[in-house]
Amino acid sequence: MNTLTNFTYDEITLGQTASYSKQVTELDIQLFAVASGDINPLHLDPEYAATTRFGERIAHGMLTASIVSGALANVLPGPGCIFLEQSVKFRLPVKIGDEVRVELEVTEKSDRRKTLTLANKVYNQDDKLVLTGTSVVTAPTEKESLPKPATPEVSLSGG
Repeated sequence: MNTLTNFTYDEITLGQTASYSKQVTELDIQLFAVASGDINPLHLDPEYAATTRFGERIAHGMLTASIVSGALANVLPGPGCIFLEQSVKFRLPVKIGDEVRVELEVTEKSDRRKTLTLANKVYNQDDKLVLTGTSVVTAPTEKESLPKPATPEVSLSGG
């Protein structure tokens, strides 16, 4: 679909669910390292990562957690939501090439500030749970349906 449509606070019901998927790529790892400043060799150096308990490079935990942000921004509640709070528990590593699926469920609504609490579960392509947590967002009050922006094209060079 080429549009993003939100759910307003009034449209959202307790127990409402949504899912969102994304493949974690080499470029994602590189870009997250640049954006966050997290250059832990566990994420960037294959030789170093081979000596760890994981035996290979893994994605930054917070990269996986940030995919939850994508689910909130794009799916439920969608455009216009404001991310206020997140708690996460990392259960298993996410590897380069993994397809992660975020499952959201609305567990609380607060009429006073139009906030939602959503349970977050993230699974890999083998349906193994890799992350659990909760997110609190301010839900939009106005209905919006807008063209889906193109994902920016970026490249990296060594140095």
